Amino acid sequence: MALILGLETSCDETAVALVDSGRRILAERILSQIKEHKAFGGVVPEIAARAHLDHLDRLIGETMEEAGLSYGDLSAVAATAGPGLIGGVIVGVTTAKAIALAHDLPFIGVNHLEGHALTARLTDDVAFPYLLLLVSGGHCQLLAVEGVGKYRRLGTTIDDAVGEAFDKTAKLLGLGFPGGPAVEQAALAGNASRFALPRPMLGRKGCDFSLAGLKTAVRLAAEKLGEASAQDIGDLCASFQAAIGDVLVDRCRNALEVFSQTHSGPVRLVVAGGVAANKYLRQRLHDLAQNEGASLIAPPPRLCTDNAAMIAWAGIERLRLGQCDALDLAPRPRWPLDPAATAKIGRAGLGAGVKV
Repeated sequence: MALILGLETSCDETAVALVDSGRRILAERILSQIKEHKAFGGVVPEIAARAHLDHLDRLIGETMEEAGLSYGDLSAVAATAGPGLIGGVIVGVTTAKAIALAHDLPFIGVNHLEGHALTARLTDDVAFPYLLLLVSGGHCQLLAVEGVGKYRRLGTTIDDAVGEAFDKTAKLLGLGFPGGPAVEQAALAGNASRFALPRPMLGRKGCDFSLAGLKTAVRLAAEKLGEASAQDIGDLCASFQAAIGDVLVDRCRNALEVFSQTHSGPVRLVVAGGVAANKYLRQRLHDLAQNEGASLIAPPPRLCTDNAAMIAWAGIERLRLGQCDALDLAPRPRWPLDPAATAKIGRAGLGAGVKV
């Protein structure tokens, strides 16, 4: 039974988890930095890195104590080695290397995106291959997941990520940070048909996304409102969220068709990343999968946002294959899951492997 300590420090959560190969999360800690960044309306890299440095050692100690384990019980140590805010990534990688060196343990540098990509195998024991919609603040991609380290990108954003669009909309409407949950909450009381917002790329061939035009349309609608009431804001949030839902459904429908042409057997659509916690979007994707004869697999919301359990599990997946890393592994601010696809569409490289 393999047991791995996982560390996640790629953005604004300092997270630690102990996970075994029986798919059990033995103990975990997640320290949010929302208060530190709220005044700035977004994540400040220097503040995030300092917070990781201040709290990571304590959180590791608390996690180990809760599980009643010592470092001698571990099979390996895994840490997010990229992509992400490089200051924070360095903190996690350096700490993991120090533990590995001090206790003669294997070190595994995990791609943060692979952590999200493999979470469904931790929670639902999903077999390869499956279609993955990865949606978060810095990423928006559709990938065929064919095995550990085997990813084929079918589509990506040519400008902005879905999570970024949510955050910018929330900031524009004064809803605070983090933006995704705030927009989702405001949309509950809104009229989704009030504002005729665009659906970029809708009906086009392929699986790529474009959200910059939708963000601009939301800004123009907000400016036209002037002094917006709570109902105005709710209606605009609901209209925006519905537009996002239509775009995701359309792009995923195309991806399901492409995926089915190259993979036999049951088709599974997995949604992962922070935006996958949105209940409205999960329902839209569930309905799509049902209509297309596929099944939707969505991890619990707490495992959609950044966490260390997914990093520990990705470490277990790689350890099984004997894929460990040397202690001179360099942290990476950019790290695409499908390196061959990074130059596919000009700026699309931004959507392929950078976390902002």
